[in-house]
Amino acid sequence: MTTHRSEINLKDFVTMYGRPFSEALGIDLKSGKNGEILKWFLASILYSKPIRESSATRTYSSFLRHKATTPKEILRIGWHGLVNILDEGSYTRYDFSTADKLLEVFGNLQKDYEGDLNKLHQLSENSSALEENIKRLGKGIGDTTVSIFLREMRHIWPKSDPKPSKLVKIAMEDLGIEDLKRLAESEGMDLVRLETALLRYAKDFLRKGKRLYIKLKS
Repeated sequence: MTTHRSEINLKDFVTMYGRPFSEALGIDLKSGKNGEILKWFLASILYSKPIRESSATRTYSSFLRHKATTPKEILRIGWHGLVNILDEGSYTRYDFSTADKLLEVFGNLQKDYEGDLNKLHQLSENSSALEENIKRLGKGIGDTTVSIFLREMRHIWPKSDPKPSKLVKIAMEDLGIEDLKRLAESEGMDLVRLETALLRYAKDFLRKGKRLYIKLKS
């Protein structure tokens, strides 16, 4: 593994790499509106596959262009239409299976919660129940999707408290971080941005054989 010897402060690294994915996509999660949350949920499903981030981003943009970001719209477009949108965004490797997943997940969301993710949150007793209710929407919703989605919902939904994803855990181990929440609190950092930066450290650096000297304490 190649080690970059220039030292960088963790706060500076978070500033550089901690921009939430939803923010980069122009999704206004802070509004708390179901329409914006649905967009992020759709994007989270796309990002959960082992595919290039750029391809998932392009594919999300294709869904946006076709105005296919709500359960009713996705169900109206149907399987063939979804495959076309996925292919347009270069999501070709997983187009058929993802079209199946989207129809099942958003179909159940419409049937069980009237297409309202805020309602799903309200009807969940606690964080564990919230995660299970999201997974019950469809077979293809697993820990990775839940972690991606709920990480950026921390400041919107009180019951959103996902465990760190596998990639975040890899970054934590590399940097000797035991407790993300405690570190964020002690250093006055936003937990969502800290977690996002660690995800990118694992994905864009560690998995490519690059290691940085990141100074934890300010």
